[in-house]
Amino acid sequence: MVFFKAIISFLKDKQYRDLLITSLVILFIGTLVYRQLEGWSYLDSLYFSVITLTTVGYGDFSPQTSSGKIFTIFYIFIGLGMILSFLHTVFEHFNNERQGYKKPKE
Repeated sequence: MVFFKAIISFLKDKQYRDLLITSLVILFIGTLVYRQLEGWSYLDSLYFSVITLTTVGYGDFSPQTSSGKIFTIFYIFIGLGMILSFLHTVFEHFNNERQGYKKPKE
């Protein structure tokens, strides 16, 4: 029950919502570019985008084209900070909700 309350309050906050939308846009762009450059399916392209930006990097997919490799370098620099910020914000939010703390409105 606490989990669902935290999600609802997370989505009501504009700052969190904007961060979520930005993270989804970055993943969407990566998915489309890898689909185009590498010829992977949409699912494989999304999967690669997620595991790359979360620094998991299983190694089962890797760009084979030069343009795919160059894009990956820039994609990591641009997207990694945003995704890590998003994950940190989600953790902080759930932790605060669990402790009953409400973030003051600015």
